[in-house]
Amino acid sequence: MAVYENLTLATENGIGIITINRPKVLNALNTATLRELKCAALEMEDDASVKVIIITGAERSFAAGADISEMMPMTAIQGAEHGRMGQDAFSTVENLSKPVIAAVNGFALGGGCELAMACDIRIASEKAKFGQPEVKLGVTPGFGGTQRLPRLVGRAKAKELIFTGDTIDAKEAHRIGLVNSVFPPEEMMNAAKKLAAQIAANGAIAVSLCKRAINGGIEVDLKSGCALEAEIFGLCFSTEDQKEGMKAFIEKRPADFKGR
Repeated sequence: MAVYENLTLATENGIGIITINRPKVLNALNTATLRELKCAALEMEDDASVKVIIITGAERSFAAGADISEMMPMTAIQGAEHGRMGQDAFSTVENLSKPVIAAVNGFALGGGCELAMACDIRIASEKAKFGQPEVKLGVTPGFGGTQRLPRLVGRAKAKELIFTGDTIDAKEAHRIGLVNSVFPPEEMMNAAKKLAAQIAANGAIAVSLCKRAINGGIEVDLKSGCALEAEIFGLCFSTEDQKEGMKAFIEKRPADFKGR
């Protein structure tokens, strides 16, 4: 693994764990951290032993937003470039072939919320806080928040949260569909690992193709989405995993998937 200044990486039982490690600034996402996050995501993508990825934050925060002190003196051109860089990092996370789980242990504000939304599934601690408070700083969300939040919670609710800059707790985030489930703080990470292990036990190619079908189909009309699904469904039948999975079902035994 590469050496990172602002992240720690670990792997265990087919699960890759990326931890944002800037606890003194509540894991704020400065330029260096965003660049490292993209590199770490691609490193996990290339690691054949990793089936599922978890992103979390050190200590009491997931990521409390972008680094305000870094952004404050930026010009309009620099701001746009910074936004594009953050969007690129999060799009990299979103477009990995492997499932990504956000294990949100504390503050997920601004860029932190945008990072969580770029993940496939969000597991939250009861102490987690979510929000897009950028308007309180005189700016808009810049790392995909105005686009992903409406897709997750609906246009009206997203506008309410973004226009007010309000912060919501994990219970409300779960109610509106922003997070999948909520756990006591001491159980949250184990719950994320349990979910990751459950996903990792399935056919890795099939899981990856499911992600491709969902992400690709959600942006097009139903007919086009179903056409994409049929094509991807057909691809499964060219894999060894499909033969093994169906044979195991008929023989009433657990499948031994090889990811081929």
